[in-house]
Amino acid sequence: MPVSPYIRHLRQSIGHDLLLLPSVAVLPHADDGRILLVKQADTGKWATIGGSVEVDEAPETAAIREAEEEAGVTVELIRIMGAVGGPQFRITYPNGDQTAYVSLVYEARIVGGSPRPDHDETVDVGWFHPDEFATLDLGDFARNSFTALGILNGGHS
Repeated sequence: MPVSPYIRHLRQSIGHDLLLLPSVAVLPHADDGRILLVKQADTGKWATIGGSVEVDEAPETAAIREAEEEAGVTVELIRIMGAVGGPQFRITYPNGDQTAYVSLVYEARIVGGSPRPDHDETVDVGWFHPDEFATLDLGDFARNSFTALGILNGGHS
């Protein structure tokens, strides 16, 4: 996952200490209810499209940018499905960096492009019905987001 110059600069000052970052997740929906997910290159797990909001970037702009970067699609944002955060969204990366994410999750529709992986951050794309999520090899962020949003059992809306 590429690290922005801003985060790289902060890491020079704080080292591996906890960093709270705003982020976005994008859930493009098909007419039949399926949701587009991406398979992460680093973990091999299915994930939501998304990432960190850059300095001076609006969350909506970040969501549209991430959809283009990770899945090759142009999206129209429909609504904010919810905001997720908390201890289950805290990650310690293999290099020791600790990050806690607070993320706006957007429902979207594809208005341009064909879904494809970028072969950097993502190695595959796929359409899945929410009923399939419980048996899919989901990354923690996606699983925790779907649970918090009530898409997976045990969540709340």
